[in-house]
Amino acid sequence: MATLIKIGNSQGVRIPKAVIEQAHLSNRKLVFKVIDGGLLIQPVQEPRKNWRQQIDRALKVGEGSHVDQEWLDAPLLDDEEWQW
Repeated sequence: MATLIKIGNSQGVRIPKAVIEQAHLSNRKLVFKVIDGGLLIQPVQEPRKNWRQQIDRALKVGEGSHVDQEWLDAPLLDDEEWQW
């Protein structure tokens, strides 16, 4: 069970350690969503977190190819006009 506590002019939620561990919330940024009859607390989703390191590791291990590195090194903008 969580408890509301006064923090200055606001209130905070005190969540038991066991709940934090079970929900994998430790050291995570959280997002709050008001839903019918309550509040939903979820960790912020970071789908691209550490993607560069993961790709670099895969390339070093040999899972990637020369083509992968070309994509990684490609410029984000291209001034050339496309012809169809």
